[in-house]
Amino acid sequence: ALVVLPIGDHYTMGPREAAVALELLGVKRCVPSHYGTFPLLTGTPEQLRELAPGFEIEAPDPGGSIAL
Repeated sequence: ALVVLPIGDHYTMGPREAAVALELLGVKRCVPSHYGTFPLLTGTPEQLRELAPGFEIEAPDPGGSIAL
């Protein structure tokens, strides 16, 4: 299973809340979204990786893509 979670930390959950959501959902793969596009969105995939060890965080560059 795969989940897409926002991590921008303004208007949306941040990395800390996303890490909790991963635990609650029981999903091991995550594509973070809503980060890095505006200065106000301060959450980063690196922060999520630190807060959610053991989870696979697949983070494309803003505007980029990944193969699922």
